[in-house]
Amino acid sequence: MGVASGEAQVAQWLQAQLYTLLGRAELPAVAAAFAAWRAGDAGSAAAVNDWVRCTRESAEFLLQAEQMGRSLVEWLRNGPHAADPRVAELAALQRAPTWPVAFALAAALTAADSRAALQAFAFGWAENMAQAACKAVPLGQAASQRVLEQLVQAIPRVVDAALGTPFGQAQAFAPMLA
Repeated sequence: MGVASGEAQVAQWLQAQLYTLLGRAELPAVAAAFAAWRAGDAGSAAAVNDWVRCTRESAEFLLQAEQMGRSLVEWLRNGPHAADPRVAELAALQRAPTWPVAFALAAALTAADSRAALQAFAFGWAENMAQAACKAVPLGQAASQRVLEQLVQAIPRVVDAALGTPFGQAQAFAPMLA
């Protein structure tokens, strides 16, 4: 596989990442953590956090997941749910909370259902990837928006598949990501 150098190649590569990385690993993890936080089961949320930490392909990806998790903890500590004991449980996760597990708690603190939470997580990923491609490939604004639209169209199917995947069957395999 070569370097994605144009709109069609970027769209194809990101679609593959959406299905393989998000659909089979990240979204089932977010769903499991969301359910754990809603049930007040910090132990299960910690187990998901440990799994997420073990699935990072590089030290840099692990540090990124932890930093984003810590940043969301700080935001939650200063928001309307600061007194919720689950925020303290999230902050106490060993080594650090990861982004998917912290996001799951933030979503669980709202009125969103699990499908809406996973769609929001997936859209955030898709928007970030389209913007990165806009600058790194470079694609340009219009092309990156077309790529984002393709990803947005696929998100509901990917979310539905993730919701049907028991967490014990999640697969963290993202070849060529790093």
